Amino acid sequence: MIRLGVIADDFTGATDIASFMVSAGWKVVMFNGVPEEAFASEGVDAIVIALKSRSIAVEDAVSQSLAASDWLKAQGCQRQLFKYCSTFDSTAQGNIGPVTDALMKNLHADMTLMCPAVPDNGRTIVHGHLFVKGELLNESGMQHHPVTPMKASSLKKLMEAQSSGLCGNITLDTVKNHPDQIQAQLAALQKSQARYVIFDVLDNADLLTVARATAAFPLVTGAAGLGYAIAAVETQQQQRGAGSGMTIEAAGYSVVLSGSCSSMTNQQVDFYQQRAASLALDVEKILHDAAYLPVVAEWVRQHAEDALAPLVYATQPPQIIALIQEKYGAARVSEKIEGFFAALAQTLSQQGFNKFIVAGGETSGAVTQGLNIRGMVIGDAVAPGVPWTQVLDERKWVILKSGNFGNSDFFLKAQEPFHERI
Repeated sequence: MIRLGVIADDFTGATDIASFMVSAGWKVVMFNGVPEEAFASEGVDAIVIALKSRSIAVEDAVSQSLAASDWLKAQGCQRQLFKYCSTFDSTAQGNIGPVTDALMKNLHADMTLMCPAVPDNGRTIVHGHLFVKGELLNESGMQHHPVTPMKASSLKKLMEAQSSGLCGNITLDTVKNHPDQIQAQLAALQKSQARYVIFDVLDNADLLTVARATAAFPLVTGAAGLGYAIAAVETQQQQRGAGSGMTIEAAGYSVVLSGSCSSMTNQQVDFYQQRAASLALDVEKILHDAAYLPVVAEWVRQHAEDALAPLVYATQPPQIIALIQEKYGAARVSEKIEGFFAALAQTLSQQGFNKFIVAGGETSGAVTQGLNIRGMVIGDAVAPGVPWTQVLDERKWVILKSGNFGNSDFFLKAQEPFHERI
């Protein structure tokens, strides 16, 4: 029986949590969207369904999430985890709150957990406030996010603004020093009509405490750290696993595609373009020149034999993005760039490229759609929460990186498993 079904609201988030569960010793398979048929899940501990529901219309996000939940139940998976970003990316309308409420109803859950903490990536919770590497969420750079700017750090305030219930908090003192009191506090919170509980989390030991305390919840919600903690508790294993054993072939060509405009991805692009062939996409041409795609594809092909994979990027500093969005409209620019990356990935795949290193959640979703990827087996991580994946039944590998993940040399490190010249 599948131990856990995960519904992720974007593609990089899906690979993020899948990677963490693999590191705890589980075998994990990920699907791009809700599968149309049943899956022979023998030997699989967890199934992750990657949606693209983070910033779409609320009703569409709810509908897609419920479809995923129903499919997982049909596979015999009764316990589920709704995975969202560790920076709680959402707006006052959702989609975290509405999706959580819908899944709670679908799974008959009276209370659920809100846990975006990922200590390995600097995401911690103290007094119910979310911190990113020691900075309050709304002072971490996320306040400038072009799609979901985060203007507060209080998870209670953020959640209650977009949901139908109240939040309660289990403090750090209780988590660390009085775990025996947690069940009584949960009962008291539920009696006071709280539907969502936020645990303070400072380190991985706290996450394990949270996972144990909420093991009976039919639905939990959170980020990748929670997935690791659940898997670790289930397997009685609190150290990282030995690895997936996946082999990535050196044969074929590789490419780096970067659409994220996060501060870390900007650093990664700056670092990498000093060492490898790189091409900055021209947004004007993406919007107005139908002949631009074959030009870019040909440039990539010309660098296919380079020692390092060529980089194609739309990554820009926030001020440049703001000017482009002001001129053409944020939605139009985002849609066109995503469509361009999808078409470029499809074209390159037809030309022998079989390894794709992708930065950015929206870009990752576009690339997986362009490659017509329905499912993946999760391999070893290059950075916490960022694994290589192998496309089901194909000799093709993809790494999908959330914008803020990894160090400045991430694009180099990603190529080490298959490229001896790095």
